[in-house]
Amino acid sequence: MRLTPGAVRDERDWVQQRAATIVPLINRVRADLGEQFAVHVEPITEPEYHEAVTAVFADGDLAVNVAAIIAILRDLDCEGDYPGFVVDELLGRELAGMLAGNQPLHLLGQATFHYADVHTHTAGVAGADDLDAALAAGFQTRLPGWPWTDGESPFSVTD
Repeated sequence: MRLTPGAVRDERDWVQQRAATIVPLINRVRADLGEQFAVHVEPITEPEYHEAVTAVFADGDLAVNVAAIIAILRDLDCEGDYPGFVVDELLGRELAGMLAGNQPLHLLGQATFHYADVHTHTAGVAGADDLDAALAAGFQTRLPGWPWTDGESPFSVTD
């Protein structure tokens, strides 16, 4: 694999083109988790998804690493799947955390990946559904809409 600015751009474009698949998955995950936690979580729109993708890929240091994991998952397959299960889970979980942001969002993105992965079935190579689950988990965590992310934290110390 050779990563160049052009290769990173190609992965960004591919992620942008997945909006019709990823946005409904994000909204399904948000609705399910909102129900579990007894809160209303705002759904997202395709333009919000596109803006979040643009923001991730505008950070070059983050973008090159995100692009590498995406490229690996897009091609990752393993005969019988199970021997590769740990690899695609590891990469998917890490990608979700990277997309979500800094802590605690990073950890929440990783945790949400496992939920999204159980409910995601994408045709193709073994890494395909892990990739879609990671995109959904990471971006849904990154984007506003959860009540606890509205406003300042009560734990902020300013004096």
